Amino acid sequence: MSLWDWSVRAWAVEGVQNAGLDLQDAQGQNLPLLLWAAWCARTGRAPDADDIEAACDTARVWQETTVAPLRAIRRTLKTRTPDLDDDDREAVRAQVKTIELDAERRLLAALEALAPEPAGASRPVLPALIAVAREWAPITPRRSLELLADRLPA
Repeated sequence: MSLWDWSVRAWAVEGVQNAGLDLQDAQGQNLPLLLWAAWCARTGRAPDADDIEAACDTARVWQETTVAPLRAIRRTLKTRTPDLDDDDREAVRAQVKTIELDAERRLLAALEALAPEPAGASRPVLPALIAVAREWAPITPRRSLELLADRLPA
């Protein structure tokens, strides 16, 4: 199963959205990168330190140049603004949301291309999440990662 398909399936599981958005918005983590780590573990892939570093570099470029700016525009358009018609604002917001989702899909495809080949059975997700989160940011939100790991599908 592709990373995109697995991620869409995972996103639909109760509690994954809340746990993932908390990690993204409150903990400063990169959700597509965390999903990549979990997918790698679930599909028997074992990224080494170089793989994780390359994945973080790729995610950081996408985050800084594309995903974060689009997300900021989408969130700005969520608020009613004087002299901006609500229907027009919502229409533009929907278009930006579509482009943001496409950017995340492309990021996931880039991350999937960096993943090593499967090398065995499914592995526990939490250590994979911790390894990526540790490389991504100076603080590892262990409790939040545990919550996400508990909710992700097998």
